[in-house]
Amino acid sequence: MAAAGVAIFGGGPAGLMAADRLSAAGHAVTVYEAMPTVGRKFLLAGKSGLNLTHAEGLESFLGRYGEARAVLEQAVRRLSPDRLRQWADNLGAETFVGSSGRVFPKVMKASPLLRAWLKTLQLQGVTIHTRHRWLGMAAEGGHRIATPDGERIVRPKAALLAFGGASWPKLGSDGGWIDSLRALDVEVTPFRPANCGFERAWSAYFRERFAGAPVKSVTATSEAGTVQGEFVISTSGVEGSLIYAHAAALRDAIDRSGHAVLALDLAPGRDRARLIGELHRQGGKASFSNRLRKAAGLDPVKIALLREISPDAPGLSAADLAHRIKALPLRLDRTRPIEEAISSAGGIPWSEIDERYMLRRIPGLFVAGEMIDWEAPTGGYLLTACLATGDAAASGIDTYLAAGA
Repeated sequence: MAAAGVAIFGGGPAGLMAADRLSAAGHAVTVYEAMPTVGRKFLLAGKSGLNLTHAEGLESFLGRYGEARAVLEQAVRRLSPDRLRQWADNLGAETFVGSSGRVFPKVMKASPLLRAWLKTLQLQGVTIHTRHRWLGMAAEGGHRIATPDGERIVRPKAALLAFGGASWPKLGSDGGWIDSLRALDVEVTPFRPANCGFERAWSAYFRERFAGAPVKSVTATSEAGTVQGEFVISTSGVEGSLIYAHAAALRDAIDRSGHAVLALDLAPGRDRARLIGELHRQGGKASFSNRLRKAAGLDPVKIALLREISPDAPGLSAADLAHRIKALPLRLDRTRPIEEAISSAGGIPWSEIDERYMLRRIPGLFVAGEMIDWEAPTGGYLLTACLATGDAAASGIDTYLAAGA
């Protein structure tokens, strides 16, 4: 049996931010991580460029959280994108704003920032134990932990669970905590994939010829609104940033009716009237591909996508063809498995958590990060909220302990 000031279970961004804030405030903090190292998903996210946050105005930024804005706003305002950039700068990971407004460390990768962060935590007295998995609450009180040397029980003054959701389980977020909390009468909403790819049955020719090809400079419209960007053709369907921007709306539509439709504008730089005129001018002598290339500026992958989704396109009138180019209905049938998703929706409902991020049914036990039921698009919003909820939970723990808990 061991005693500790504050125990943090989970060494991802939310847990480490809480450890940072609490240790800086003078609390003795111990972090327990089930994997061999901390921050594994954080490092994966930054493998090709760590998108830390976004530089758009705060009101627009908060709007990206949709229905979750009401519950996340206080935390995100407390650790705003500007303050998050200052935090990274103070760690020596100076940031810059990319052309899309996304914020990255100048070195791009996550590893230098994580190394500097862990050094700071060490200097602030934080103890980190890896290969230590939370098993649930002990019958006699305290927290059961599986360690390389066997099971042990710790009895901190307060504890934070920051296990993440259920995406990329091989990196540690495997949802293994769900049954333990449900056994304590804590409600947990089933996890669903978020920021994920979607499945569609391509023809053999299209799949073999274009799988892996990017579809650039398109506009996509769903119940989530209209967004311009790009996506990638996969062997099983579609994936990429433009798809992720619509993922929640597409997933919910599939849940309701068994499929979803994403309307693609393959030529967002041309209005319909101009496009009809350009198609008329090409006449009937040119091949269908040449007509589309010259009149609409479509590249081979867009032309093939149009043919795949609309096999009757070559025989359409100029007006109908222009309509199809400007609103191509891409039907999607299923989400890709949650194990492949960038993030997940679902988890502990906000009704189970008080304003300090403490579980209402278990005094002294707090939660943060993706294990709470919220979701956000990629673009820095997801990581910002994970860090912000860790910061907010740390503030809640500090308040709880100051009250003499």
